[in-house]
Amino acid sequence: MPLYITSLNSGSNGNCYYVGNEQEAVLIDAGISCRETEKRIHRLGLSLHTIKAIFVSHEHTDHIRGIPQLARKHQWPVYITPRTLQQSRLPYQSFPTHQLRSFEPVQIGALTITAFPKLHDASDPHSFVIDCEGTRVGVFTDIGSPCKNVIHHFSQCHAAFLEANYDDDMLEKGSYPYYLKRRIRGGHGHLSNQQALDLFKGYKPSFMSHILLSHLSKDNNSPQLTHDLFTAHAHNTEVIVASRFEETPVFTIAGNFV
Repeated sequence: MPLYITSLNSGSNGNCYYVGNEQEAVLIDAGISCRETEKRIHRLGLSLHTIKAIFVSHEHTDHIRGIPQLARKHQWPVYITPRTLQQSRLPYQSFPTHQLRSFEPVQIGALTITAFPKLHDASDPHSFVIDCEGTRVGVFTDIGSPCKNVIHHFSQCHAAFLEANYDDDMLEKGSYPYYLKRRIRGGHGHLSNQQALDLFKGYKPSFMSHILLSHLSKDNNSPQLTHDLFTAHAHNTEVIVASRFEETPVFTIAGNFV
């Protein structure tokens, strides 16, 4: 069964990723407003009624800002780890929440969503893989470095949202203070273009059809630079740069492992 994916927004101003089939879908994070989320879903020709849950990667504002209004209005259950819930200060009494546990699959109709720990400067950060009858999509953003969990799951995906946050030279020569530069590239911050490219080149499976480069820095990266860098090594994989200002098209992901 194919999966339909789109980035509704990707960047430090808000992150929200849609993965679903014809009957059900989930949001990975909801960091833009309820109004913008609904508007972009409608603009893409998708249905809000298909969305069955929100899965939370970590508590940073750009990943949870839209949750209170969205979850309360639509009564979408929110899957979140206890430590992330505690640090998020979300008003969880106003919408259903479910405890998210590492490596324990959650079944939403035909979708199987599995969370696993990653390296990031948050209380209990997780990435996700979403599987539907042999088609698998990964959401790998806000990662300080590609740990064995990320490598393992990335190598099994037909499509992936992969962070490519900054260009090393742009960050080094840019105006950010030293402490912030150190945080970004310190192993628990964000993936550089080169780190993401090394993961892509080293572990991309032959059947990966789409890579959506995500969470690009506004000040320390360039969409064109990133697109060109990955395209040179993409072979049969379509390279898309997810925008921090608008939604991407909806992409259809299908295939069995080979």
